[in-house]
Amino acid sequence: MKKVQGSPQPLGVTIKDDRVNFAVSVPKGKRCELLLYRAGKEEIECEYPMPEHEAVGEVRFLAIEGVDAAQYEYNYRVDQKVWIDPYVKEITGHKVFGQKENLDSHKVRGRFFEEDFDWEGDRLLQIPCHEVIAYSLHVRGFSMHSSSKVKHKGTFAGIVEKLPYLKDLGINQIQCMPIYEFEEFTGVRQNYWGYGRGYYFAPKASYGASDYVRRELKEMVKSCHKAGIEVVLEMPFAEGILPQTAVECLRYYMLEYHIDGFIINPYVVPWEGLTKDPILRGVKIWKKEDWFQNVMRRFLKGDEGMVDEAARALRRNTKEDGCCNYITTHTGFTLYDLVSYDSKHNEANGENNEDGPEYNYSWNCGAEGPSRKQTVIELRKKQIKNAFFLLLTAQGVPCLLAGDEFENTQKGNNNVYCQDNELSWLNWNKLKNNDAMFQHVKALIALRKSHPVLHREGLLLGLDRIACGMPDVSYHGENAWQIPTEIPSRQLGVLYCGKELGDTDCFIAYNMHWIKHSFALPTPSGGKNWYQVMETSAGEYDKPKLLENQKRMTVKERSIVFLVGK
Repeated sequence: MKKVQGSPQPLGVTIKDDRVNFAVSVPKGKRCELLLYRAGKEEIECEYPMPEHEAVGEVRFLAIEGVDAAQYEYNYRVDQKVWIDPYVKEITGHKVFGQKENLDSHKVRGRFFEEDFDWEGDRLLQIPCHEVIAYSLHVRGFSMHSSSKVKHKGTFAGIVEKLPYLKDLGINQIQCMPIYEFEEFTGVRQNYWGYGRGYYFAPKASYGASDYVRRELKEMVKSCHKAGIEVVLEMPFAEGILPQTAVECLRYYMLEYHIDGFIINPYVVPWEGLTKDPILRGVKIWKKEDWFQNVMRRFLKGDEGMVDEAARALRRNTKEDGCCNYITTHTGFTLYDLVSYDSKHNEANGENNEDGPEYNYSWNCGAEGPSRKQTVIELRKKQIKNAFFLLLTAQGVPCLLAGDEFENTQKGNNNVYCQDNELSWLNWNKLKNNDAMFQHVKALIALRKSHPVLHREGLLLGLDRIACGMPDVSYHGENAWQIPTEIPSRQLGVLYCGKELGDTDCFIAYNMHWIKHSFALPTPSGGKNWYQVMETSAGEYDKPKLLENQKRMTVKERSIVFLVGK
């Protein structure tokens, strides 16, 4: 091996034949050396100085010829402190999740060799936004529980084993919480979620079942694509990251791993810099915001004055806003806990229950926490069904929280960021013991897919677009064609005209009041009749049932009814 003239770009490691280029940004005035180790050994085998007078700006660089990339690993040493390359593509020496390691040590090193991978012609799926049904998960928590019955628990391979389940549910996109290499301990408590400082270009070694995590991530993406499921990564980035580095990182995952999209924090990385990047135009770039969540939670529990906001949330096209609709996400209650707790119960986190969101807009349905009262249990189940109805009958991209479809609970903890245990892992026994909620959600997803009016590509205008005598969307209450504007009102009827899209007319009656209400029914187009296809109180998904009264319908308390014109 011999040192030769290198290049200051790109940053990180670049391999070409038997020549390896190293480039790293180092503050001025500091001494820097490249350290090479034999793979698997902690002893330094070779040291190469990277003097400041040879730098370009703050970038130190050199190239090594005659090196067998498969036999070596690397680090840098800056002023006697070991540095992991910020652009490292894979880390070795830190395989066990939650095991305290000093990442700035000779034990943890960068690997620059990678085996060839056969993508078998795989490409980005590019599912149109209005057809996406997303599912948010934590790679480890998704399959770590013993009840998951997967062979490779808590890994990318574990997700592959669960693909038949996800496909059966009907989702076509998974959104993964941070999968890059991060420190599990940055203080007293564990960092289970993965937010904060990280080595953003390196998939997390502990999420791999083998020693080759890059290959396993690619296998997961390829398998998801074969199942018709996109893979989106949450990349929150820590404050202070250079916008250029964020762009390079997203480009890398798109090109190297065929990632279909990203969720970013627009307060850390400039939004336009990502959305207008010519290479990233091929992927989905989204941000998180909780407006839809807060509106729907308040409407669900029966707050006053929410009808207008609920109507706006139901018709909003999220593609225009660059976000998804969700009622629950990892920060906050699960859906089961949302209807089972009035207050957060985060004592297990060791912060005197002072962490986590204070305002959850939750309602415990009459008892705090677990209850044996049948009336409470049934009301909670109905409220969960209502929540899924609100989410899956709204325009825009719906995103489910993993486990909500089988009533997963975190026992009232709304901030499990430090809980790498059964409190945060999905308990699949809930599905095994009772799959009624799963079947409800599956039926709702299928219903959404079968009606284009529920997920239009463009904006709803409230206008008669094709001169058919009916606007694309209209609102109703106890009187047809009149939205109930009274502050105490908690009911809303929404009529979607299906003719423009080759669909049936659809009427959805939302009654979030604790008493039953009568809804006037607008006449469907073309001399058709109204048929009931779903109701949250019934729990049956059989053939459509003809309504006896075509002019007026009574909707039970805290219930939603879905009608089609046939």
